[in-house]
Amino acid sequence: MVTLTIDDVKVTVPKDTTIMAAAETQLGIKIPRLCYHPDLSMQGSCRVCIVEVKGVPFYMASCSVNVWEGMEVQTNSPAIRQARRDIVELLLDNHPRACLTCDRDGNCELQNVAYATGVRERLFAGERKRFPIEEDGSAVDRNPEKCILCGRCVRTCEEVQGVHNLSQQGRGFTTVVSPAHNDNMDGSVCIQCGQCIAACPTAAFTEHDNTEAVWKALADPKKHVVAQTAPAIRATIGEGFGMALGTPATGKLVTALRRLGFDRVFDTNFTADLTIVEEATEFLNRFQKGERLPLLTSCSPGWVNFLEKFYPELIPYASTCRSPMAMMSSLLKSYYAEQTGIDPKDIFVVGIMPCTAKKFESRRPELRTADGLPETDAVLTTRELTWMIKNYGINLAALPDGSFDSPLGESSGAADIFGTTGGVMEAALRMAVEKITGAPPETMEFADVRAVEGLRERELKVNDQLTLRVGVANGLTNAKTLLDAVLSGEKEFHIIEVMACPGGCIGGGGQPYPPEGYRIFDKRLLAKRAEALYSIDGAKTVRSSNHNPAIKKLYTDYLGTPGGDKAHKLLHTRYQPRLPRGIR
Repeated sequence: MVTLTIDDVKVTVPKDTTIMAAAETQLGIKIPRLCYHPDLSMQGSCRVCIVEVKGVPFYMASCSVNVWEGMEVQTNSPAIRQARRDIVELLLDNHPRACLTCDRDGNCELQNVAYATGVRERLFAGERKRFPIEEDGSAVDRNPEKCILCGRCVRTCEEVQGVHNLSQQGRGFTTVVSPAHNDNMDGSVCIQCGQCIAACPTAAFTEHDNTEAVWKALADPKKHVVAQTAPAIRATIGEGFGMALGTPATGKLVTALRRLGFDRVFDTNFTADLTIVEEATEFLNRFQKGERLPLLTSCSPGWVNFLEKFYPELIPYASTCRSPMAMMSSLLKSYYAEQTGIDPKDIFVVGIMPCTAKKFESRRPELRTADGLPETDAVLTTRELTWMIKNYGINLAALPDGSFDSPLGESSGAADIFGTTGGVMEAALRMAVEKITGAPPETMEFADVRAVEGLRERELKVNDQLTLRVGVANGLTNAKTLLDAVLSGEKEFHIIEVMACPGGCIGGGGQPYPPEGYRIFDKRLLAKRAEALYSIDGAKTVRSSNHNPAIKKLYTDYLGTPGGDKAHKLLHTRYQPRLPRGIR
């Protein structure tokens, strides 16, 4: 333990505590910061968090300097306040004057720090950096003029996702964060997960905007506009309207979509159930034959991109099941079109997703109709939908509950938990155990695979003769650990669930920016969102995908048998190695 003085108050903290942490935990002083993030490595580059230390002839970055015995710190002297203000003013004068038209206006960390440090005018007018703006990405757009070189995106891409797509290039005034060779995002090893967007304190990274395309479709009388909403959305959409974290808002979401003008609102949960029926069937077939194990789940498009770019040798082990979004879109332009007599060309399908990679997925050539049209016409993130609802003047929190349209709106509890890490595994086990043993599991809760932490390995005893070895990973650095162990032969699994984003879809790159008091990757935030989904699951009568009556009817009336020819044509896909431009 170390005793020091902060702003004339003596405090005692462990010796490896930073000045910033000591001030915040002991005295409640939140020192301004930009580059700092507690779940990423230390960079100390923005210098906004500087403090005075007696006897040291220069200001010190409080985020990266540990305390020492007898240290005397001033966090708010007149000199420090002026120095911080100067630093922030310099950042602002090298920044576009576009606050009122910026995506992050009102939710920008640079804007908040400018207010907190007392910046009220620009005093260092002159030349500022100029870079080309990338606005044509399939999922992620990049505006380097708004970048403040905090490095949070670089560290997130490297340390959380293990992709290493971004780096600081150039020197001095020409320094820019970009993929290798200053290539665009689509031409790089980017997996489109959008975690750089979540990590960025400004709007240097944003999701590619689909709102205008959706507004246009809603206004077109010739278009039959259909929405489908992912499992995780119901746990997070309320955050943008002041609802408490972890509040399920399923019914209010449906009502809001109807008021926006959608002709039908279906639940992607329905095809989450369908995914489980197809994936569990696929697993059981492989398991009985003892081939292509472990089965790798395939519902996370960021993970699929990662597989195709970094682990192409494991492609044969991936489930061929489409994602729930892609299954729903396929059914909407086949089964639903036939049932309603609407030409598939006139059906405009909008996915409401927590994930920017879904935008990339919707553009995949494998997921097009026979006429070459995309089966999913547009994808909105949770953030985009929140803006559209507010733009329309709707207060979601005050809406009455609505119900999804049938027949593609009924789901089991197993589908709801798809949105959190371990949920796909748990849903699959509920069905697989029943198929193996001939009886439903004694309990529907497989707590051993529920995990907000990034990595979990378990052995699950099905009966006296069988134990399944399973792995669950969220965040692709954690996935690498499992995959490398499989490739080396160090470990063997029957099933591995991988979610690209920390916490699963509840921590997706398109989810709301964290509210005050929380941060991205915050386990408290992820746990609250996950609990919302578990509570919905627990309240349902049908909790196993294979017992969803609407799913059974779909197979009887249209698809035939699970894994059969028609099901395979409409509900399965293929993957291929995807090398970045330049090394193809």
